[in-house]
Amino acid sequence: MAASAATYKHVTEPPDSQRNFLVVDSKTETSEIERAFQNFTQERKDIAVLLINQHIAERIRHSVDAFADPFPAVLEIPSKDHPYDPEKDSVLKRVRRLFGE
Repeated sequence: MAASAATYKHVTEPPDSQRNFLVVDSKTETSEIERAFQNFTQERKDIAVLLINQHIAERIRHSVDAFADPFPAVLEIPSKDHPYDPEKDSVLKRVRRLFGE
């Protein structure tokens, strides 16, 4: 899931032809982002890493924080217009809890 066009776009083979990305802009409904996140993390078995811009992850923070499976790995990344905030990163929050911080 990215705020701009993904560099590594892929569509699975027909007959079901599913994209492995979601382009999000200001008009994208939060429910659509939520559905894509659930699809990529729960339903799809061909995705190992999910990259999501942190400001997009904020829109579905409850789902991102609740996802605890090792695969796919969910990595929050910055975008050109939104700086990265390590205090909001779900992975770093879990690491801090593990080390008792």
